[in-house]
Amino acid sequence: MKFSDFDPEVWKENGRFYDTCLIPFTGLQGTESPVETAAALERLRDFMDIVEIPFRGRIVTYPALQYMGAGYKGLINELCHKVKSSGFQYAVVLTVDVNLSGHEIIESDLVLALPNIEVPQGGRLNSIVGDRIQEMWQE
Repeated sequence: MKFSDFDPEVWKENGRFYDTCLIPFTGLQGTESPVETAAALERLRDFMDIVEIPFRGRIVTYPALQYMGAGYKGLINELCHKVKSSGFQYAVVLTVDVNLSGHEIIESDLVLALPNIEVPQGGRLNSIVGDRIQEMWQE
């Protein structure tokens, strides 16, 4: 569920069930054309759907970090730390075009970076991502 879908009463009543914060990261450089920017945002949206739809009711999606620059890994780590300090048990970073790992984003509980996800022949990305999230919750 997107952060903007909550009103104070819904959050007060059901907030305890939402233990996972999804932090999308687009990784734009600022040099992309409008067409390239739109394509990057669409790729990120499609990847987010793989997480948001099956886990609706447990995951809250925060606004995306759009641009990459000096210190972006520190910024992502800081954001993960802060959302966990504010009550989320898990912070998941999701990106399509940036090669990120959990070794770099140490404050996250899971980094889902599409360039790092190997989908075996005949495999399904949805299943792999779903399994990784389930494994995170069981640890």
